[in-house]
Amino acid sequence: MKAKITEVFKSIQGEGLYQGMAQVFVRFFGCNLNCIFCDTKLVYYMEKNIDQLLEEIFLLSGYDSISLTGGEPLLQADFLLELAKELKQRGLKIHLETNGVLYDGLAKVIEYIDVVAMDFKLPSSAKIDSFWPEHENFLKIAQKKEVFVKSVISPDTNAVDIHRAIEIINNVNREVIFVLQPQNPFEERLGERLRYFEDICKKGRVNVRILKQMHKELGIR
Repeated sequence: MKAKITEVFKSIQGEGLYQGMAQVFVRFFGCNLNCIFCDTKLVYYMEKNIDQLLEEIFLLSGYDSISLTGGEPLLQADFLLELAKELKQRGLKIHLETNGVLYDGLAKVIEYIDVVAMDFKLPSSAKIDSFWPEHENFLKIAQKKEVFVKSVISPDTNAVDIHRAIEIINNVNREVIFVLQPQNPFEERLGERLRYFEDICKKGRVNVRILKQMHKELGIR
């Protein structure tokens, strides 16, 4: 079995609740969505089997966990399952970075995942169709492990989408942390909009955080 892998590298986690943690990132090729704000437009890959990928991972040192990212790693869920099994046997903590749509794929691998960093793709931000039912099903499955939700906030993000995200979180588990992530950490005009959406979340009794993308601020991968 082989997977399409774009790169394997060590860096710090720049998004979500684990910002600053040293991780090895395994970037899977391909995505089922085409969000306008995507900053990882992938154009190349190498096909690797499990042993080749493990060798590349273990050539690196000084990290706390593995981040399986993309693209969308759950497009290659069968390979992901076998990789996660091998990594868990070696005592590693596994983070899954996902767009939160392919819930059947998540169901295959959730047993071997420790942390699910799940996107809510807000239509007004991403300029794509909505995936609310898929997001809700995905979040229900992700409850088996630690999970948090994050959404990119742009100048076009509207309150309707924020209210819909709040509704889903409250339907599943209102203890889930909802991360509001500015599309551009250097765009000052987003500050007022973020605080407005934060207030909506608090009124909706959702546990909310505003977190920038640390790696962009620091100028690293």
